[in-house]
Amino acid sequence: MGKLGDWWDDVCYKWDEYKYCLACLGIVAVILLLVALLAAFGFIRHLSISVTSASLTRFDLLTSPAAPTSLAYNLSLTLVIRNPNWAMSVKNTKPLEASYKFDDQAFDRFELAGTGDKHPTGKTRVYHLDPPRTARLVTLGNAGEVEFRKENATGWFEVEVAVVGEVRYTARYTKCKVEATCPLKLQLAPPGTATVVFQKVKCVIWVG
Repeated sequence: MGKLGDWWDDVCYKWDEYKYCLACLGIVAVILLLVALLAAFGFIRHLSISVTSASLTRFDLLTSPAAPTSLAYNLSLTLVIRNPNWAMSVKNTKPLEASYKFDDQAFDRFELAGTGDKHPTGKTRVYHLDPPRTARLVTLGNAGEVEFRKENATGWFEVEVAVVGEVRYTARYTKCKVEATCPLKLQLAPPGTATVVFQKVKCVIWVG
C-alpha cells in the first residue's frame, strides 16, 4: 500500500498543480470561440458589385411626331456580385433587379435573381446581360434629348446600371435594402469595328 499511496499522493499533487492551468485553457478556448462567433456573425460585410465588361454597338434616339420617343440600343455587359462573408449567406427577400438608365431615366430592366434565392458564403455570381437589339420607350424630356445629342456627337455615352433588391443575412432578422449604381462611360462601337477596351467599374453601394 505504501507505493500505491505514494502514487496516489503524486497524482493528487499534480492535479492540484495543473487544474488551474486547465481551467485557464478552458477560459481561453471559450473566449476564442466567442470571438470567432462575433467575427462570423457580429459584423456584416455587404455585397460587392462590379461591371467587368460592357459593349455598346447601337444607341439611337428615335423621335417621331406620331410616336413616343424611344431608344434603340444594343448594350451587353457582365455584372459580378460577390458575398465576402465567410460565415453568412445572403437570401433575397425581394427580387434582385438591374436597370439600364440614361440621363437618370430607366429604359430597360432585368431580374437577376428571384425572391428566396440564396448567395452562398464567399461566393461570386456572374450575370451576363445581353438583350436582343431592341427599341424601348423612354421619356427623356427636352434636357435628356439635348444630352443625348451632345454625347452622340462625341461617340461616348454615359449609361448607368442600377441594381436594387432586399436581402437578409444568416442569423439576422432584419432585412437590408440594397441599392447600387454603376456609372459607365461607353464608346459606341458598331458591329465589325475594333473591340473597345473596357475598364472594370466598381459600383457604389448603399445598404439600409
